[in-house]
Amino acid sequence: MTELINAFAPISLEQMSSVKLMNRIDTKFVTNQQKLCRLLDMAQQEYFVQEIDGRCDLEYDTTYFDTTAFDMYSAHQHGYANRQKIRFRTYCISDLQFMEVKTKNNHGRTKKKRIEVEDMNLMDEEKRAFLERHLRYDVDTLQPALNNHFSRITLVNKGMTERVTIDSQLCFENLQNGKRLDMGNMVIIELKRNGLVYSPILEMLRRLRIHPHGFSKYCMGSALTCENRLPVNRFKSKLIEVRKLINQQ
Repeated sequence: MTELINAFAPISLEQMSSVKLMNRIDTKFVTNQQKLCRLLDMAQQEYFVQEIDGRCDLEYDTTYFDTTAFDMYSAHQHGYANRQKIRFRTYCISDLQFMEVKTKNNHGRTKKKRIEVEDMNLMDEEKRAFLERHLRYDVDTLQPALNNHFSRITLVNKGMTERVTIDSQLCFENLQNGKRLDMGNMVIIELKRNGLVYSPILEMLRRLRIHPHGFSKYCMGSALTCENRLPVNRFKSKLIEVRKLINQQ
């Protein structure tokens, strides 16, 4: 994996500033480490790899909040197109933390609003004001629900119209019951682009038979670690596929 990543031309955060994609279309794919290696080999001529302080594989730590009734999980589980999530994301290499609200509309577009924070205390006036502007749920009903930790590689196409994030070494911890789960060999690829612009990696994914696969880290992590409490009907087929990937060597 390291040799494959080192074969990409690097791109810095400053050079990536035009590819923020805060209002975008996201497409996710789920695969394994073996197919990822083949994909990286195919993509070297079309993409840059993001590099920060000499590193390309960056650690992320994320804590999701939900209401005490798990309304955000339920909206996704019931298939509602217009839905929201709130999370605190920490970039481990810099120790920067952001509170983010992601809103997906019924046209498939995702908008993200965020502010830099120092902690996850929701009693803070600045956080409450931000959430009251951007979140449809009552701040006083929110509680920490799920933590995840993963390693991310980010590719940027040479046309500077899209980003591809590749997440591996994913671990979940349910913050309500304490259950932890290592996702093993599983890899989550997410294509993020402004509209339906041409994407070089889409053809590569098709050739490798890696197909679009809706995967919400929050919802799937919650379903896998708390099946007895949360409804999983709509996720059953995905859960079966994910368990197969987890168990692959």
